[in-house]
Amino acid sequence: MKRGSGPLHRELEKLRLRYDASYISSDPLSFPRRFSRPDDREVVGLLASSLAYGNVKTIRQSLEKILEWMGPHPANFARRVTIAKELDRLGDFYHRWTRARDVVCLVFFAGQMLNGHGGIGSFFASSYVQGDMRESIRRFSARALALDHGGIYSSQGFPSRAGVRFFFTNPLTGACKRTNMYLRWMIRPDDGLDMGLWSFANPRDLVMPLDTHIYRIGRHLGWTERKTPGWKAAVDITQSLAEFDPSDPVKYDFALSRMGILEDCPRHPDEAPCELCEIQRS
Repeated sequence: MKRGSGPLHRELEKLRLRYDASYISSDPLSFPRRFSRPDDREVVGLLASSLAYGNVKTIRQSLEKILEWMGPHPANFARRVTIAKELDRLGDFYHRWTRARDVVCLVFFAGQMLNGHGGIGSFFASSYVQGDMRESIRRFSARALALDHGGIYSSQGFPSRAGVRFFFTNPLTGACKRTNMYLRWMIRPDDGLDMGLWSFANPRDLVMPLDTHIYRIGRHLGWTERKTPGWKAAVDITQSLAEFDPSDPVKYDFALSRMGILEDCPRHPDEAPCELCEIQRS
């Protein structure tokens, strides 16, 4: 019997229905969902996913400050952003190691994608390799970091860890959690959570946004045996979930991540098992 027709599949579907759009307020996805225009959703989605590190309260506070700074139409703001003026306006903003100049540079990049390509989606489409999200993300990040940074950073290049480079990750060195999350939001069909804005890409190419919660759940359930939560572990978990739905494996991401955040999944495998582990062990 295939995994996709068994009790674990049924339990995953129950979880997906349980953790529906009513839980969106605890997720950065709630920020682009405030807007109706596709270009605003693209820009705010890029910002929200880029800053989705740290605790939920801090992420929300930072994004509220950024949206207040950008005003009611973030895409229009990005199209005409003036670096010197906006650096002064955003002032002493910080989000962990991200500073005002990094956010201004990210918005400046978004404006170049909008003005030069018609949208962030069109910019990504030029990097997209069907069936190979690893190479697609690598190309997208390289092309984004080749955009004009308007003199925000020195001529010696971007800082290695901080700075705008942190927002454009490379699958060769990490799981690209925040980029994969943004792609999920943009590419998966609109289901009240994800927004289905980019029809050129196929949901089956998406890779799970691998955070500590998804990695822990994946290890508990035997979906990956990797010792570190890198790109290969994300692919392992995606491939395991593809046995339940090969056309849309990451549709379970929101529910599984809620399960981890709300600690419905125990932190240690020797604790009382959750419903998924109970089924997997039986």
